[in-house]
Amino acid sequence: MKITVSVTIHPNDEHAAAVVRDVLTIERDHLSSDTFGLHLHEAKDLLRVVQETMATEQARAALAGAAVCASCGAAHRHKDTRPIVVRTPYGVLHLDSPRWWHCLCTPATAATFSPLAELLPERATPELMYLETKFAGLAPYGAGAKLLAEVLPLGRRLHATAVRLHAQAVAQRLEDELGAEQFSFIDTCQREREEELPRPDLPILVGLDGGYVHSAAQRSRTDGWFEVIAGKIVPAEGKPTRFAYVQTYDSKPKRRLYQALRAQGMQDNQCVTFLTDGGEDIRDLPCYLNPQSEHLLDWFHITMRITVMANMAKSLQPPPPAGDTDSAGLPSAQVPRPDLAGQIAEDLQRLKWLLWHGNVFRALITITQITVGTEIARDGPEQARMAKAIGEFDSYIRANTDRIPNYGERRRAGEAISTAFTESTVNQVISKRMVKKQQMRWTPRGAHLLLQIRTRVLDGRLDADFHRWYPGFAHCPPPAEDLADAA
Repeated sequence: MKITVSVTIHPNDEHAAAVVRDVLTIERDHLSSDTFGLHLHEAKDLLRVVQETMATEQARAALAGAAVCASCGAAHRHKDTRPIVVRTPYGVLHLDSPRWWHCLCTPATAATFSPLAELLPERATPELMYLETKFAGLAPYGAGAKLLAEVLPLGRRLHATAVRLHAQAVAQRLEDELGAEQFSFIDTCQREREEELPRPDLPILVGLDGGYVHSAAQRSRTDGWFEVIAGKIVPAEGKPTRFAYVQTYDSKPKRRLYQALRAQGMQDNQCVTFLTDGGEDIRDLPCYLNPQSEHLLDWFHITMRITVMANMAKSLQPPPPAGDTDSAGLPSAQVPRPDLAGQIAEDLQRLKWLLWHGNVFRALITITQITVGTEIARDGPEQARMAKAIGEFDSYIRANTDRIPNYGERRRAGEAISTAFTESTVNQVISKRMVKKQQMRWTPRGAHLLLQIRTRVLDGRLDADFHRWYPGFAHCPPPAEDLADAA
């Protein structure tokens, strides 16, 4: 059996006859599981020849329409012809691009022009750029290049460097679309928010947390990492949105967060709850983004620090047993040695209870008592480490005093008190792609640009960006849940 696949070309001119071209012939002798249907190499050949036929006819029709001057109708004079190369998912196209002289009736800055080169300014089609960018966000650059080359007739070898450069070009285009950074994004007064704006939806929840990736400029084990901030915006209704950036590279973090909130429908009179770990790097990020916002300290980071100090207290030296003597030879019963470990454990439990109920004033008093007790009994390395941890915790609570609510009331009301939903975002956006099993190092710029792509791919927003840039772009993506599982 022989099967011939033909392409029929119908010109725009109704009086012109259709052209039929045979593009591929397939032969089969008998039916079996290995001869059933199209083979992969046959499908690649079919796509390649159909692409060449279609692209050649489109280029010919475009050149025929631009061969005459639009003002006077005179034919453009031909100067020379230069080939151009256009990369597509279905092969590499080598097209003849003629260069013509501009007509004298129309003033122009250049004497000649190449209509085909002007119609195809990018030497890669948007669909190929989209596929390379999407796979770059889901898998390592080399793995994405091998997968595309396995299933598509690309026409030449696709290198991991090309995938990386194309993905970074798309991410840089997205970065250029961001507006300028501002100190405050509140540009409405209270009267406008109360009288002119419509009734807002339920509050929006925003969680911010950090992760670390390997640095390409590593010179020692201490400077081998840099921090990446990841966040998740959870509206009352609809799908959540992820975002991430490298804080040492990004110059517009507030603008990025503000744009993400606006994309979720945030109004100036809408309540927004920010939950962070209280670190210096993101402490001021939510400020002046929304007049109705509240910035809260994540309870998980508080109780985690208290748990660490409680474990450290267990290593403190217990009081000597009865009958022992001190360094002066006096009986231990005459030397007052309180049970420091037990006392600190009780104080830490009280401290945790006070912070859970939002009583910051009494919590700071309790921290001072623990500090004084540790300073008095500092006679070993364990006490010194404990005193240092208590001092750091004291500074941490004082820096976030205004951000500690009554966690018990919020928990009973069903409101969020922890950034646990953001921990999964950090693992999905950062760790799976850039840390776990990915033993490569990153520059801050490379990591930042890749994060912009990965968050859009996981959220299913990359298609909308390409539709905005190229109105004729048509692609049917899988659901965002499937992408998240694949990543």
